[in-house]
Amino acid sequence: MSQSPKDKLCAAPAEIVRPSRAEAEEAIRTLLLWAGDDPAREGLADTPARVARAFEDWFSGYAEDPHEYLLRTFEEVEGYDEMIVLKDIRFESHCEHHLAPIIGRAHIGYLPDNKVVGISKLARVVDAFARRLQVQEKMNAQIANCIQAVLEPKGVAVVIEATHQCMTTRGVHKPGVNMVTSTMLGEFRKNPLTRREFLSVIGNPASSIEG
Repeated sequence: MSQSPKDKLCAAPAEIVRPSRAEAEEAIRTLLLWAGDDPAREGLADTPARVARAFEDWFSGYAEDPHEYLLRTFEEVEGYDEMIVLKDIRFESHCEHHLAPIIGRAHIGYLPDNKVVGISKLARVVDAFARRLQVQEKMNAQIANCIQAVLEPKGVAVVIEATHQCMTTRGVHKPGVNMVTSTMLGEFRKNPLTRREFLSVIGNPASSIEG
């Protein structure tokens, strides 16, 4: 059965054959050896099992469908059609290039067209995409496109501010640097006044977004 366009926007990557827990733990032992330590010593003996459990938590988004969180909507909103904004949604993700943490905040705005969704559901959509191996630009677009596809509002805006540990703890070692990305759809893309209103509400994290 083929996926609808909405399902494709919100789904996890195509199904893959996952190794067993024992195989995963053995791979972690190999990495510990490669790092130069003895995985059999007391302090590391249980580390492979701990890391495997941590992976289940960090990457639980692969088992979630963000589409499902948005299906229950409320249509009795007395004609409300002004901007709805949920800002400062904290998230934790991991860079797909180095497996290093990405810690940040997402800001979401949308202009409803007869349907609104519970605000906690927007936060769940952020987490479902964040708890996968990610690139910030891709995650930004995934969140916006999923909301647009399911809720079909007049427009969606998503801005993400995040610190990438692959930049602060390795490579160039530049702490205190935030990356800001945005995706503007519908009225937020077409109407500068709508876009500015949204950016004003969230504190305009980067004036360059207004371009």
